[in-house]
Amino acid sequence: MDYVYGPGRNHLFVPGPVNIPDQVLRAMNRNNEDYRSPAVPALTKTLLEDVKKIFKTTSGTPFLIPTTGTGAWESALTNTLSPGDRTVSFLIGQFSLLWIDQQQRLNFNVDVVESEWGQGANLDVLASKIAEDTAHTIKAICIVHNETATGVTNNLATVRKILDHYQHPALFLVDGVSSICALDFRMDEWGIDVALTGSQKALSLPTGLGIVCASPKALEATKTAKSVRVFFDWNDYLKFYKLGTYWPYTPSIQLLYGLRAALDLIFEEGLDNIIARHTRLGKATRLAVAAWGLKNCTQKEEWYSDTVTAVVIPSNIDSTEIVRQAWKRYNLSLGLGLNKVAGKVFRIGHLGNLNELQLLGCLAGVEMVLKDVGYPVKLGSGVAAASAYLQNSTPLIPSRI
Repeated sequence: MDYVYGPGRNHLFVPGPVNIPDQVLRAMNRNNEDYRSPAVPALTKTLLEDVKKIFKTTSGTPFLIPTTGTGAWESALTNTLSPGDRTVSFLIGQFSLLWIDQQQRLNFNVDVVESEWGQGANLDVLASKIAEDTAHTIKAICIVHNETATGVTNNLATVRKILDHYQHPALFLVDGVSSICALDFRMDEWGIDVALTGSQKALSLPTGLGIVCASPKALEATKTAKSVRVFFDWNDYLKFYKLGTYWPYTPSIQLLYGLRAALDLIFEEGLDNIIARHTRLGKATRLAVAAWGLKNCTQKEEWYSDTVTAVVIPSNIDSTEIVRQAWKRYNLSLGLGLNKVAGKVFRIGHLGNLNELQLLGCLAGVEMVLKDVGYPVKLGSGVAAASAYLQNSTPLIPSRI
């Protein structure tokens, strides 16, 4: 029985965890089985090959770790770096802040480049630091591709251009937790050394899989990295890869079958079509926000996220009340403002296995909540703006043509 029952389906529009497709739920509804039997290694082998496709890599080595994005962060850092190594990391929101905190607690020498929340990473500062670092003391660039707290997307291609321009050997580590499988992401083309994501975001699975992909350069770095690592040690995985059994410890059988179903759905729709769908949903949400007379937390169009929109509300309204009212009255789950933007913004997640009509239902709910808390919104204004755009831009469903 639900802990707090509400009629109908919960409208889940936080920026992760996201809606789980019925096909994935059914795939996971199974008993445990012996992971040392031939079935699970055979399944794992196909998963490792297919996961590379969502990172857009042919040379990367993937790891399916039973953890969250936080564990995937730690895996990326400890397998490639040594205590005291200098990293450059960008503080632009709550999740980049938490990754910086992890780097500091792991005893790396973190060179923090801070920007106002709502702005992207300051890549001009990065270019200056890389240009000055002729001794190559910077060992890694750590950047969050999509900052979920503020709805800001960073330009990874530019980071690679900067490193290449100055022929700098620093590793390029990317948090793609709320971007991979939803936004344009090209691990090989952009020369990313470690990319990571979490199962509960655009993959539309339950929380519990940290998916990490390492370039040959990153694997080479493990040979000299002196950070202590046990649970997250890639070398343990690689040893079992060679044996053909794949697992150094017990995996979540149900999540593996769920991942198989999720990848099948992704490939059926087509990754490029999925990215285009997220582009439409992001644009529609921003049009609705503008029609309501509200502002996007993200300060420039070049940084707009197509997976989450952080909406700035007037100072006389506490955004926490918007989130609370949405859940209590309309069974609608929205994202809270975090840390510096707590009480100032609410977040609409529009990522994962989600379609246009689902989004319009969310936008209608937001309008009613805004009216409830005293904001003078014209009911139907945001929905109309989003509907007009989506009606003109939504293609036929490929499998139904």
